[in-house]
Amino acid sequence: MTLRVLSYNVHRWGDDRTALARVVRACAPDVMLVQEAPTWFGTRRKRRAMAASFGLRYVAASARNAILVADGIDLVGIRSRRIWRPFVRRRLDFIATQLPGGAVGSVLRVGTSRVAVVVCHLGLHPRGRIHELAQVLDLCRSFNTPYLLAGDLNEEPDGPIWKHLAEEGLTDLGDGPTFNSTNPHKRIDAAQISPTLNGRLLPIPATPDDLAAASDHLPLLIELNGDGTTSCG
Repeated sequence: MTLRVLSYNVHRWGDDRTALARVVRACAPDVMLVQEAPTWFGTRRKRRAMAASFGLRYVAASARNAILVADGIDLVGIRSRRIWRPFVRRRLDFIATQLPGGAVGSVLRVGTSRVAVVVCHLGLHPRGRIHELAQVLDLCRSFNTPYLLAGDLNEEPDGPIWKHLAEEGLTDLGDGPTFNSTNPHKRIDAAQISPTLNGRLLPIPATPDDLAAASDHLPLLIELNGDGTTSCG
């Protein structure tokens, strides 16, 4: 039995919502791991409306990360973390704080197996991302089961974050650029699986025009296989 997981930075649900809905519905995910979910005034109302436009249900969030699920998918043991972030120098002599960080995850059953899915969005401060990742990995390990970690890392594969993930024993499922959607030239979004978990990336069944209009990032569609994962009690 397989599970389809879509990881997607939806750019605050602020671009072409109709195109975004077409992309997500074409992917037909069982679980959607959202980065840059809409926030500020009416946060939950907006997220529920966004999920409904995809044919999904909004169930959990931390900061601007959210988990949506299809009908018939049940999450257990939802856990979230607020992620500490430092100040960041954005440009010239102007100093600004980053928006709060977070990560959220849960456990699902895939056949007779238990699999955790965790979504995060790392910040803009290069050294700060190392500390953020440590907090995210603590959350991943807390589920005590094989897991998928997906999200926007804000760093390309030659950076220390990716090296740390490899040292953790995770397998990188990606292979192509994810940003920006109109002219993909940077790979800053990732899907990584822990040992004993089987998974692969699937092609995105959407048109280039819809992908460019839907968000500034490209999505990652992951297929997880229950074979070889931890047995349910």
